[in-house]
Order: sequence, then C-alpha cells, then structure tokens
Amino acid sequence: MVRSGPEVADIFRRYGEAYRAQHTSLSTAQRRVMTAIELCRTAALGGHVEACDQCGHRRIAFNSCRDRHCPRCQSLARAQWLEDRRAELLDTQYFHVVFTLPEAIAAIAYHNKALVYGLLFRATAETLRTIAADPRHLGAEIGFFAVLHTWGQNLLHHPHLHCVVPGGGFSPDGTRWIACKPGFFLPVRVLSRLFRRLFLQHLEKAFNAGKLQFFSDLQRLNWRSAFRRYLAPLRKTDWVVYAKPPFAGPEQVLDYVGRYTHRVAISNNRLVDVEDGAVRFRWKDYRHGDRQKVMTVSADEFIRRFLLHVLPEGFHRIRYYGFLGNRYREQKLAHCRDLLGMPVPEPSDSRAPKEYRDRYEELTGRSLRQGPACRQGQMITIETFDGFTEPPPYRDTS
Repeated sequence: MVRSGPEVADIFRRYGEAYRAQHTSLSTAQRRVMTAIELCRTAALGGHVEACDQCGHRRIAFNSCRDRHCPRCQSLARAQWLEDRRAELLDTQYFHVVFTLPEAIAAIAYHNKALVYGLLFRATAETLRTIAADPRHLGAEIGFFAVLHTWGQNLLHHPHLHCVVPGGGFSPDGTRWIACKPGFFLPVRVLSRLFRRLFLQHLEKAFNAGKLQFFSDLQRLNWRSAFRRYLAPLRKTDWVVYAKPPFAGPEQVLDYVGRYTHRVAISNNRLVDVEDGAVRFRWKDYRHGDRQKVMTVSADEFIRRFLLHVLPEGFHRIRYYGFLGNRYREQKLAHCRDLLGMPVPEPSDSRAPKEYRDRYEELTGRSLRQGPACRQGQMITIETFDGFTEPPPYRDTS
C-alpha cells in the first residue's frame, strides 16, 4: 500500500544532504541510517516487476533497506517477533512496568549511549529480580523482557525501558509456582529506590574506570568533584518507575506490546506536512491531559531530533531475563508450564524458510500478492533488477 502523505524519507531526501554538509560531526551510524532511509524502496536498492496473472496489471516493487530505524521496514520483523513470543505465553497475569532515566542522566547518556543504555538494562533487571526474589514481596524467580525506547512524543531524548513481566515465578526450590496478588505486581516505591541506588552505583564505577566521556556543557564532569556534585541531587529525588494496569489476559499482551517492540522514533502516519523547510507532526502532550497537538519544527531540527535515537551498531534494544533469558529459556518455560498445568505447545514448523510475502500474509493476515486492480488474481514476479552502484540523484518535484 502506497502512502499519499509525507514520510521521514521525504524529509531526508530534501534536506539530508545540506544537513550532512553542515553537521560534519555526525557519527558513521547516523550517516548510515540517513542513507538507508533515503534509499529505501527506491531503484537504488533494486527490486522486481510483478504482473497480475488475471488482468495483467503490472507494478514495480523496490527493495527495502531493512534498517531498524526506518519507519517503513518494521512490519514483517514485528510480526515475526510477535509470532515467536506467542508460543512463550504463560497462563498467568502480565504486567507492564516502565523505568525512566532522569533528564540529568539522559544528558550523560547522549554522549555515552552504549554504556549508559547498557547500565539502564542492567539496573532494571537487577531491580526487578532482586525485589521479586525477596520473600517479603514475592519470593520467586521471575522472567521478563525489556524494550528500550529513547524518545518522547516530541522526539526529544527520553531514555526508558518498557518491561513486560508475567505475574509470578517459581519458588527458590523450583517445586511450585508463586503467583502475584490479583492486579498487583511489586511495590513501585521499593522498585524506584533500588533502581536509583543500583544505577548510580554502576554509573560511578564506570566513571572511576574512565569509561565515561563528557563534552560541551558537561565537560566539567570530567573532574571527580564536579561529577559527584552533579549526581548529589539525583540521590534524593524520586526516579520514575511506573507500573501500568495489568493486561486483561496473555493474548492482549502481544497485541499491546506489538506497538512497542519494533517502534521507531516517529512513524510516518504522525507526519502532517513538509513545506518551506518546516515539518509538522502530531504528538500527544502527556503533561496536559494526553491532548493531541501538532508541533512545527524546522527540517534541520526534525532531522536532529530523529538522529538522537540512532542506536550504537550491534546494540540489542530488546533483552530477556530470568526464566525468559536466552540461554535456558526453553527448559525453564517448560518447567513453568508444568507448574501452571499448561499443555505442551505444538512444535513450530521446521520446514524450509518461506518467501517473505508468504510469511507476511501468514503472520499478519494481509496479502502482498493479491492483484490491486482486479482483486482476483495473484501478482507474479516476472523480472528482477539490481540496484545502482551509486544512488540516483534526488529531485524535489514539489
């Protein structure tokens, strides 16, 4: 389906070259993401020609860039991830807990993304597992996955983790399932205080080991005394840990979480228009009753905000812990099902990998093969072509 409205790619194609020329300090990863989005679904990446076997209608389909930051390239990856997680659902409550870094820490994170984002995952996981294992609260080994988001609705830097947690775990001796109280997971104030303490401990260790870098307005933090003064107020403020209402059931988990796992900083459908060097996009103002508003920024500022959220190469933004940890997930999930009295799931299809259009239809229920003109035939590939060695010049025809 072809969009009629503006896309992030349009902004990059119109203004990206000038932005790169003006901002020479862009990282290699940021430049690569810009180029990937600019070339996505264009002749530069090659593609194929399809024809309807009933009416003869033809269309050209260009290849996608498959970059995880691209708004157009997440639907199949999201659908496949959700299908993989479906087999792991347990017959229990599920909770959604959000851990957010204060603005002062987010400023440090911007220049130390891989390190500080990694500490966010580490402190969050240690907090949840420690409090859950405490017999005063739950007294069980839990499992969960966490998804990193680095943006707010206004596209500014706002690192936080969305954690999806089954409401219970198995006892220390592994002989029984311990369930949370209905509608209640763990005390938020206790989580918040431990999260604050653990994160600041890890951050100080990183500083003492010389692993943190400070630039521009934060350059003074290279001095130990200034760094300690900077952190001092953060030890006394409440850090935001938010437990959302529990999901209605395991199946609702996937419908809801699908909005989070492969989301990018801004989707194309939030863009209103791009005119005269300005970008208008919709956003939700959480501080004023979740009101829907439209924000206008210059194209340069839009690109700057979008690139704030380019992740370090090789950085995993979805991670698994406890009995959902990758190493022993299959065995521990089997044990959980046994304790919960759940049937053994049917084995997954181990046949040869399917063509991407077949997988897309199987996972989403939407066909990429149906003839768009007659709605009766199937689109058949009749020709393939390679991309250009050099990207074609962009021509703004608006």
